[in-house]
Amino acid sequence: MPEPRRLDELDARLLRELDAAPRVGVLELSRRLGVARGTVQARLDRLVERGVIAGFAPTLDHEALGFAVTAFATLEIRQGRGAAVLDHLRDIPEVLEVHTITGVGDMLCRVVARSNTDLQRVLDRVTEFPEIVRTSTVIALSNPIQHRVLPLV
Repeated sequence: MPEPRRLDELDARLLRELDAAPRVGVLELSRRLGVARGTVQARLDRLVERGVIAGFAPTLDHEALGFAVTAFATLEIRQGRGAAVLDHLRDIPEVLEVHTITGVGDMLCRVVARSNTDLQRVLDRVTEFPEIVRTSTVIALSNPIQHRVLPLV
């Protein structure tokens, strides 16, 4: 991955426009930003190449898909078995994210479920793997600040 560097004002404006209207085309972006279409395309290509823009896929809402419960599970795993645990977790669709962490526990997972009863099923599936020795789970009550990156721009 190329060396990270600060964004200039045009890159920042471009990212703000894309965040506000993800389906807007390059021609419309050039109109809104007051620069040539080729400039916008070159900037987009560079931001993609640098990894600043990680993808153009739609953002899916798990609640709209029927998964109303969000929980965070901290996993303690057997030493040296992280890769095997990750393979296990990748096979569980309700595991949306996994972070390796410091402190108490080795991995932090964001999981979703259709209900609290369904959450028990998901957690049972997570913990059925013998390399996971202990878990601790908390249920999220609300999400007042959604995942965001734009304030860093």
